[in-house]
Amino acid sequence: MSEHNNQHGHDGHGHDDHHDDHEDVGYHATVKGYVIGFILSVVLTAIPFWLVMAKIIPSSTVTGLVLLGFAAVQIVVHMVYFLHMNSKVEGGWSMLSLIFTIAVVVIMLAGSIWVMFHLNANMMPVHDMRNMP
Repeated sequence: MSEHNNQHGHDGHGHDDHHDDHEDVGYHATVKGYVIGFILSVVLTAIPFWLVMAKIIPSSTVTGLVLLGFAAVQIVVHMVYFLHMNSKVEGGWSMLSLIFTIAVVVIMLAGSIWVMFHLNANMMPVHDMRNMP
């Protein structure tokens, strides 16, 4: 009898030999979650559109910064509600890779802007070639 039970995953004591090896993904997609994400995305698109079209903020610099803020919030909404990113998914490795990617992008953008600014500020002035002998 024990041989028969072992073949079917039982150890004879009422316990299963096999365990579910899949780990908890930390997030289970639901229609409610997708609807909330969709509504937040629409709102986070409509408000900046209204701010720009109605010219609510007179300064274009402040408007640009507000739009960047809304864009950053919308990125987070998409990552949470549609990509299901959190610290529990895949044991935290997907979050770690996201943080690494963000760090690399920030370093590259900041470095590129720094180099372009200093090249512009430190370049020798170009003389008018038509007046050269």
